Amino acid sequence: MLTRIDLRGRRDADPRALLPRATLDVAAAVEQVRPVVEAVRDRGEQAVREATKRFDGVEPEHLRVPPGALATALEQLDPAVRAALEEATRRARTVSTAQLREDEVVRVVEGATVTERWVPVGRVGLYVPGGRVAYPSSVVMNVVPALVAGVESLAVASPPQADGLPHPVVLAACALLGVDEVWAVGGAQAVAMFAYGIDGCPPVDVITGPGNVYVAAAKRLVQGRCGIDSEAGPTEIGILPHDTAVSAYVAADLVAQAEHDPLAACLLVTPSVELLDAVDVELGKQVPATRHRERVETALAGQSAHVLVDDLDHGLQVVDAWAAEHLEVLTADAPERARRVRNAGAVFIGNHTPVSLGDYLAGSNHVLPTGGTARFSAGLSTQSFLKRMSLVQYSPEALAEVAPHVSALGGSEDLVAHVEAVQVRVR
Repeated sequence: MLTRIDLRGRRDADPRALLPRATLDVAAAVEQVRPVVEAVRDRGEQAVREATKRFDGVEPEHLRVPPGALATALEQLDPAVRAALEEATRRARTVSTAQLREDEVVRVVEGATVTERWVPVGRVGLYVPGGRVAYPSSVVMNVVPALVAGVESLAVASPPQADGLPHPVVLAACALLGVDEVWAVGGAQAVAMFAYGIDGCPPVDVITGPGNVYVAAAKRLVQGRCGIDSEAGPTEIGILPHDTAVSAYVAADLVAQAEHDPLAACLLVTPSVELLDAVDVELGKQVPATRHRERVETALAGQSAHVLVDDLDHGLQVVDAWAAEHLEVLTADAPERARRVRNAGAVFIGNHTPVSLGDYLAGSNHVLPTGGTARFSAGLSTQSFLKRMSLVQYSPEALAEVAPHVSALGGSEDLVAHVEAVQVRVR
């Protein structure tokens, strides 16, 4: 079912050039969404309404969800789903709180200090997708770290359904977390609304949350006017298993990831031909039985593969180069080997830690870097909503002590006014 790629004896090959991955032409999408973003910038709410009607096929009576709709959604929420959301929130808050950074005072020399202060951004726009399925879990993943960071103003946007409101479970999750500013707006128009503001929705400082290629393109267009978390692409999983891995578990995790999107990428990297054969047998059983069979088959037959490597060290080299959004390590020495991973959004260790746990209740965040960007970026966290500010304070004596060095460096750059700004204080 999956293509097999044999990298045995090819340790010097660059895996990035040989392994499949869904490609998104964000640059092309930028030109498609540019008119939408610019229209919202120039014409505000009216342009948002026009884009919503065009792309979502609905005309919400209110772009901002009325308080009553939020309260009703929470009242009607399935008790089991509510309990799961409450537990997911508790676990996410536990991990997010551990990510908080305290101000740190550094004494450079006597009388000279630099205080590294962590300050929350003032307002954030949190995007929750609403395409094929609803994602109340994304509400938790976006909102909890922002709240823990101390952000004072939060707004959530999610595409309207046929009734003109976001999915009721998304609304219920917002109500459960105390978010009362929710907008029935999706796609590029939601990103533009957050970046430029409309009546009742002031511009935000940071936009976070996953979305499709048009959301990613709109984020690229507004970056600089506000901050963004990332240009998230299709979801992906890498699995590094060996003899201790259970083939049924491995197959189930491939199917689960492929269920997200026909563009989902699934990579199984192992030195064991026997395990690959066993996983193929399991896929033959599990794929026909899954609800979203067509979506799964498309993803597995497309940008997914079995990869044979010389040994586990070679496998680690391959998965590090691929830099998966999610990486499972299913080996006898999984905890130790997982610590050797350099590039992954999140690493899931051992047979009883599936990626789907991370999607909901692990406590970690599921908004993670995709498309190989885990080589240089990290997932959403409390720190995504904090900015570091340096508070610098020198006494007269400390300034006098360093003044000759300022004179030397300022003079070398021919910035004499810089030198004088110090000398006028120490003469």
